[in-house]
Parts: sequence; C-alpha cells; structure tokens
Amino acid sequence: MLELKVPPPVVAILIALAMWLLSFKLSPLHLAPAVRVGLAMVLSLVSGGFSIGGILECRRARTTVNPHKPARATSLVTTGVYRITRNPMYLGLAFLLVAWAVALSAPLLLVGPLAFVLYIGRFQIQPEERILTKLFGADYTRYASRVRRWL
Repeated sequence: MLELKVPPPVVAILIALAMWLLSFKLSPLHLAPAVRVGLAMVLSLVSGGFSIGGILECRRARTTVNPHKPARATSLVTTGVYRITRNPMYLGLAFLLVAWAVALSAPLLLVGPLAFVLYIGRFQIQPEERILTKLFGADYTRYASRVRRWL
C-alpha cells in the first residue's frame, strides 16, 4: 500500500514534472508576464509561509517533521500556523503547485494541485490522523474538530 511510503515533497516534484510536460500540449492563457510572474511569486511566498511556519512550530515543540514516522511525534502542535491548518507543510506544497500552474500559464494544470491534495489526503494525512489519534487521544480529536485539515 502507498500509505506513508512516498515523501510528500517527492509527490509534489513528480506532479510538478507532469504539469511541466503537459504544459507543452496545452494552449497557454495569455496573461501579461508581470501579472503571471507576480501572482506566481505571491503564491510561492504564501507556500513558504505555511511550510516554514509548520517546520518552525514543530522544531519549537521538539517533535518530528518526518512524514514517514508520525508515531515519533512527542507533542501535539496546535500553535502558530497550526491554528489555521492541521497540515501547513502539505498546504505549502499545494500552494507551490498552484504557483507552478500559474507560472506555466495553463489553467488546466490546476488539476496538478488537486491531484496532490487528493493523494496526500488519502495516503499521508489519513494514516497520520489515525496515528495522532492513538498518540494524543481526546486532545487530538478536539484539535481536529476546531482546525480544518487544509484551510
């Protein structure tokens, strides 16, 4: 099974590569370069904010950021960016893929970030949530009930 097997950044890179290859077959959306690049940069900054924010909060809590070993979590992180989303690093990767679709100027490529969200939701987040529920019980359940998985 694919649960917790493929590192999320690898999934994102493979999808980004597929998006790039597909972009040669699609008609581009004709946006002014300044608009396209500017929007892609803003989305990339948002991506970095979520990803870096998630990493920093985990480091502060002295807990793992390893997506293959969620059972090694030593504390439930609910501060900082984790007050907005339960998965800031995955959300950051999704925003980066949206930025890539914008940079490639092909609206149909937004299927890439959607594929990422669906794959990560099923093969990464669901198993993580089962493990975190076992580790932190009612604390995790309460947290999950008040903070969304994505946004």
